[in-house]
Amino acid sequence: MEFKETQAIYVQIADYICEQVLLNKWQPEERIPSVRELAITLEVNPNTVMRTCELLQQQEIIYNKRGIGYFISSDAVKKIKQFKKEAFISNELPSLFRNIYLLDIDLDELKPHYEKYKKTNFK
Repeated sequence: MEFKETQAIYVQIADYICEQVLLNKWQPEERIPSVRELAITLEVNPNTVMRTCELLQQQEIIYNKRGIGYFISSDAVKKIKQFKKEAFISNELPSLFRNIYLLDIDLDELKPHYEKYKKTNFK
């Protein structure tokens, strides 16, 4: 995984885990790879992964079964979408709207591009 310098690594790992859930690669109530396994896979310190797990536990996206590992919460998809929508609307949408306005793009022009993107990337 290549990390961006603009965001803390543990937050980027949390985004990675959430993306695995949203892409249905990791199912609710399924055990996720251990802290050590994730650290090796992502080539980071296990303490960084542990910090990620603490964050996701606070958000109730994962939970710990002592001695067994971390599991995806039953309502993780709903919670992830809620957090990601709020972040997108407050952080990314204003910039997107500004560019749409400055470039005088009608929202109807964007729909075919969005549909093509979905078809190409999420078959």
